[in-house]
Amino acid sequence: MSPVIQSLLETDLYKFTMWQAMLHRHPQTQAEYRFVCRNRESPKLGALLPQVQRELDALCQLCFTRPELDYLRSLRFISSDFVDFLRIFKFQRDFIEAWAEGDELHIVARGPQVHVMGFEIYVLAIVSELHYRRFDAASALAEGRRRLQAKIERLRAFGAEPPLQHPFELFDFGIRRRFSAAWQREVVATFQQALPQFFKGTSNVYLARELGLVPMGTMAHEYLQMYQALGVRLRDHQKAALEDWVQEYRGDLGTALTDVVGMRAFLADFDLYFAKLFDGLRHDSGDPYWWGELALAHYQKLRIDAHTKRLVFSDGLDSDKAIALYRHFGDRTQCGFGIGTNLTNDLGLTPLNIVMKLVRCNGQPVAKLSDSPGKTLATDTTFLAYLRQVFDAPPP
Repeated sequence: MSPVIQSLLETDLYKFTMWQAMLHRHPQTQAEYRFVCRNRESPKLGALLPQVQRELDALCQLCFTRPELDYLRSLRFISSDFVDFLRIFKFQRDFIEAWAEGDELHIVARGPQVHVMGFEIYVLAIVSELHYRRFDAASALAEGRRRLQAKIERLRAFGAEPPLQHPFELFDFGIRRRFSAAWQREVVATFQQALPQFFKGTSNVYLARELGLVPMGTMAHEYLQMYQALGVRLRDHQKAALEDWVQEYRGDLGTALTDVVGMRAFLADFDLYFAKLFDGLRHDSGDPYWWGELALAHYQKLRIDAHTKRLVFSDGLDSDKAIALYRHFGDRTQCGFGIGTNLTNDLGLTPLNIVMKLVRCNGQPVAKLSDSPGKTLATDTTFLAYLRQVFDAPPP
């Protein structure tokens, strides 16, 4: 059977945008990423170890092709020198290891951050697809197509409603926990054809290139977490990360992620300077209505017209949640909705809740204080307690 990952473009856009920023500003940084499965009932991923090892071997043989590099070079925010770096880039097998302890699968990538940060999305897509190959594909796909059609009909019915002041825009954010690469392509192509008025892009750069869609994404948690270990005061790490982003992209990719140390702590750093320079904010944990109201109140306090800004929701969305959020906010600000698992792995099977997160940087622990307690991630409880103290974050 062919390897799961066929192209190094088959990853989220924000891996490239963060990669470029890190290469330019902190290329010497050392990092460690760890795979974690959050499912309450064990999906027995340890049994996949031999297949995972073969997939990692195959991944480390891939290189970017000239057409792929030309495509990246065509994106105005991707710099020429970064594309030149990618032209000679190849994953090093020595930087990633996998092992099993009973039913539990362990994967750790450790080394120079500009050489190991890219593993994340490929590893998650590999584990997810290998896991679902153990199920009956024909019955799962039949159910998936039935549910896909129901989503389309639901959105078409919603489209008959009188529009609000700002348009409803939907994106695919589903590469990391998809049922398979082929299914993600079918879903994205179907949405593109059936709902062009709503469906505006995908985070999957390979599919964006293949289908002529807009590649979507800016930054992830690892980008801001990295700054917790880069020599600035811990209290100032968010401001340092945002400033470097502004200097790197000069107005492009202007959606800031808010939940590395919680929304309230983020807004304390997101002053008038940043609020004017960034186009909007992305929600990824906590109650989305509470989060959105805080964001709009913050813009109002800064005397910024919220109609010129954008709130992007991406936490556990499905079509109904996206529609409800749009009805709540669509007359007050621009909205975007990134749907992941519910688009690319809604086939009647229990979805995997898997992540591969940055846990150490330059020998120091880093952590995320999520607004959803189950999403808080840290391997060093002492550092986590210190982070809570610095940002006056309540215990879970």
